[in-house]
Amino acid sequence: MEGRARTPVLTALLCLGLCQDLWNQVQAGVTPKPSIWADPGPVVTWGSPVTIWCQGSLQADVYHLYRGRVSKPVYIEAPQDSSNKTSFFIESMSTHTAGLYQCAYHIRRNGWSERSDPLRLVVTGAYSAPSLSAHPGPVVASGGNVSLWCSSEVTSGTFHLLKEGGANSSQQMEPRIHHGRWQALFPVGPVNTSHGGTYRCYGSPSSYPYAWSQPSDPLHLEVTGVYREPSLSAQPGSLVLSGDNLTLQCRSEADFDRFALTRDEGLTPPQHLHEQHSPDFPLGHVSHTHGGQYRCYGGYNLSHVWSAPSAPLDILIAGMYEKPSLSAQPGPSVSWGENVTLRCRSEIWFDTFHLSKEGSPAPPQHLRLQDTAAPFQANFTIGPVTSDHEGTYRCYGSNSTSPHLLSLPSDLLELRVSGLTWYLNVLIGVTVAFVLLLSLLLLFLLTRHQRQDKRRTPAQTQADLQFPAGAADPQPKDLRLKISSSPAADTQEQTLYAAVKDTQPEEGVELGHQQSLHDEDPQGATYAQVNHSRARLRQGVATSPAPLSEELLNSKHRQAEEDRQMHRQAAASEDPQDVTYAQLNHLILRREMTPPSSQSEEPPAEPSVYAALAIH
Repeated sequence: MEGRARTPVLTALLCLGLCQDLWNQVQAGVTPKPSIWADPGPVVTWGSPVTIWCQGSLQADVYHLYRGRVSKPVYIEAPQDSSNKTSFFIESMSTHTAGLYQCAYHIRRNGWSERSDPLRLVVTGAYSAPSLSAHPGPVVASGGNVSLWCSSEVTSGTFHLLKEGGANSSQQMEPRIHHGRWQALFPVGPVNTSHGGTYRCYGSPSSYPYAWSQPSDPLHLEVTGVYREPSLSAQPGSLVLSGDNLTLQCRSEADFDRFALTRDEGLTPPQHLHEQHSPDFPLGHVSHTHGGQYRCYGGYNLSHVWSAPSAPLDILIAGMYEKPSLSAQPGPSVSWGENVTLRCRSEIWFDTFHLSKEGSPAPPQHLRLQDTAAPFQANFTIGPVTSDHEGTYRCYGSNSTSPHLLSLPSDLLELRVSGLTWYLNVLIGVTVAFVLLLSLLLLFLLTRHQRQDKRRTPAQTQADLQFPAGAADPQPKDLRLKISSSPAADTQEQTLYAAVKDTQPEEGVELGHQQSLHDEDPQGATYAQVNHSRARLRQGVATSPAPLSEELLNSKHRQAEEDRQMHRQAAASEDPQDVTYAQLNHLILRREMTPPSSQSEEPPAEPSVYAALAIH
């Protein structure tokens, strides 16, 4: 906003400065040179009116208009009211009014100003028109070069080239005689978007250069390749019988306002782009004259700039000659995966044969004649065949002299692919069998995994819980489990023991608090006793690698009295049970087996596992 606000201010200051400079020149006795121009332009058609404007000073009292080098003015005008300019009106242009014009103005205190720069006022239509052409053509790809040729049989002076909508400045060139005509060459290029437009050329005699000939016919210079190319298609297809209706469609992702269709460009660009607003080009009932290669372009209104050309589309017109015959070797019924040869044969001369499949969007295949001896034929090999090759085929013949004119179509040949049902059945059967085997394998692995979990021995559990050799034992932060050979291990920490009963293999465990078994424990230790009901779990520790939390122990506090009672019974027994104590240190379990108590030789009723939890 600030920059926009400054622009009018700077413009006003600049105008004030210029006006002040002109005023200072007037005050100092120096009269500035006026400016001159023509409206509608300096090139005027014979008999048309024109206005010449002269701009001087607000202090001017009179304006003079001079033609040529004469000192006497041809027109004298007073300044317009409250204006620093005046106009000189010429009602009808002719050779007498054409020429070189200048103007001047007078200030009473300072006298006359110097004359303005010269204005070349030209009249056209004094002589016959020359011709204008483009070589190699008026349609030029961006970055290319083109030459505009202006020629005449009568004009031998100077040729002038003008572009409509330009700055009214013309290019001038002296002609040369060529094949009895005067010609001038105007090179244009490398071409860009600014070169696109309408051009005309004129001729003038050397004796009077302000009287020009009539203008040549307009030449529209079109610049292509500025936008992405569209696509061109044919409906109902690119191969049609003579007399059928055909429509060419030019499509593009860009929002083009106009389209152009060209034919048989070859290596040279087209001579014209006949534009239309619809992307559809109906060709009507086609004949031999419609056969050829087509391209299309897209562009926008009020512009001479176009897209790149579309890919070429060959339009083939059938029905010009007698039909050939089409056969299949070894036959029209082919097994899946085999090869088949379609033979197109003719009794009359064709140097090219074409094979098309009905309903296929692809262009016909074509083969050149290999053997020049009669009968004339071409072999189209197809294979390994699949279901895509199944369908109806026809063949045509043509000559290289008229490659887009084809013969009548051959009789229909229906190609059938056998073995398709068997192949699909086998494929479906193999797929179903694979899915079933995969499902059985996954079920077997799942069952085996569950059984292994049930049969895990304490030694395997201990091995899974051990850290690799050499790894330092991590120290617990809040909770630590210790293993000792006796519940009365000498520790300096308050130790909490939880009794765990494993009454059923598939159910969870029960945790309870239990006080120290030994009076020698000054820290008030509580033991966790794990009673296994199964005989196969005689020794070892089966614990989860996850740390026991205080929250879990507190939730089981209500079972403490029951666990203490069980522990007292086990300690008072004549044959103490085989007891194992486990020390858990940051998920690392080490177990030590306590020897049987010497107080009793009876076998233990059930093994017990104790886990010591140290609370910091």
